[in-house]
Amino acid sequence: MSDLVFTPAYQLAQMIRDRVVSSLEVVDAYLAQIDCYNAALNAICILNAERAREQAKKADAAIAKGENWGLLHGVPITIKDYLETAGLPTIAGYQPFPDYISLHDATAVARVRAAGAIILGKTTATADPSGDYQAIFPRVNNPWNPDYTPGGTSSGSATAIAAGFSPLDICSDNGGSIRQPAHFCGVFGLKPTDRRVPTTGHVGDIPDVMKMPRCIRQMFTVGVIAGSIEDLRLGLRLIAGSDPRQPDIPPVPLDSYIERNLQNLRIAWIDELPLYPVASEIKSAMQTVARRLIDIGTKVEFWYPKFDFVTAWEIYYKVGTYNLLYSQPINFANVQKQMLFLWREATQGDPALRKISHVPKIALPLILNPTLKGYFAALTERDRFIAQMDKELESWDVWLCPVAMTPAFTHRAKGEAVDIEGRKVPYQMASGAYLVPFNLTGHPVVVIPIGQTKNGLPIGMQIVGKRWREMELLAIAQEINKVVGNLQHPSGY
Repeated sequence: MSDLVFTPAYQLAQMIRDRVVSSLEVVDAYLAQIDCYNAALNAICILNAERAREQAKKADAAIAKGENWGLLHGVPITIKDYLETAGLPTIAGYQPFPDYISLHDATAVARVRAAGAIILGKTTATADPSGDYQAIFPRVNNPWNPDYTPGGTSSGSATAIAAGFSPLDICSDNGGSIRQPAHFCGVFGLKPTDRRVPTTGHVGDIPDVMKMPRCIRQMFTVGVIAGSIEDLRLGLRLIAGSDPRQPDIPPVPLDSYIERNLQNLRIAWIDELPLYPVASEIKSAMQTVARRLIDIGTKVEFWYPKFDFVTAWEIYYKVGTYNLLYSQPINFANVQKQMLFLWREATQGDPALRKISHVPKIALPLILNPTLKGYFAALTERDRFIAQMDKELESWDVWLCPVAMTPAFTHRAKGEAVDIEGRKVPYQMASGAYLVPFNLTGHPVVVIPIGQTKNGLPIGMQIVGKRWREMELLAIAQEINKVVGNLQHPSGY
């Protein structure tokens, strides 16, 4: 194992600029790591080895001539295989894509390339439990224990970072797809504010291939998974900002933030919401975080927002169902997949929790009778929840909460119920109860690792900030991480 493969991207960039190490040496170190371990993990689905090495040679020649391509000059990174990457396939496990070679970069990909990044490869996007994407690649395994899932859909992204295949991955989050894998794999993740980063060139926003209009315009964003908060900040700086190809991305500049000590902050926290049971080891880790912050003089308060999480869950699935319906062809195969997903959610898991989840009750009427009025009614309700969460967070600098009900769990059939200390929970609720509220409201969230379970699986924590205040959120997260962070690398890599 080379120490280079666990060195943050921002440090690698400085080392390359200072000629402490060459870009080619860094690329070769990552390629060796991938060659050694990817067959067991399947995190990298498309490798760009030869072109990456050629680009690294050019980056080194440029440095020798005093040229600087940008903040990531000569640094290899990876891209989730939901984002178009020119010259490489964009497959995403989706039926229309297997033979599709991207002609253009997604906007976020173009921006990291413009900053000098070298695209090492594409990371596997695991099919989500609704079965929208067919399995084309082998399943991705968690580097902490290959019998366990790394989460979805940015499973390859988090696995790649944890196993030393890449220092930084550009990925996406529509219902926790950045945050759950970061939690399950013990790395850092950032879901920016809704519409902070263009999604142009992301699956669902490639009209020439999908042959469908761009329908997913709410609740998902492009973000970053990395091995440090500094790299989350660097990644966001590069990919954020308006895009002529996506005019609904507002030209809102990144916020400036004056550093403050933790003792001058007001931090709210919870270890569990009343309706959504959390594994005891996660609760214990959250309690330890609160105690450590209190011990250094931080103003920390156990706090439940006045926010209807059950109805928020319902509105999320209403908007999501409409988006799903119109972003893909309405044919027998797709309808069958949706029905099978609803059947699983309606029949598996604890009856009381199924009643709270009630995804089939939410989605089935919309699938059978979608209306424009119903869609706009759901968006109107979403507006109300955004305003409500904005108001609730006014009094706090950040809010700390669990990422999911459970740490990583064993691989299972799509949608199969998850056991939480003897209680079976519907798959979507176990994975998404603490995640989808912030997709609905669009608030930015950072995930940091805070501990491990007794059997050695990572535990992450969500740090929720105010909309359009990512730089403030990242600065606070960095200070919190200094006190309670628990970044470790899985053994054997």
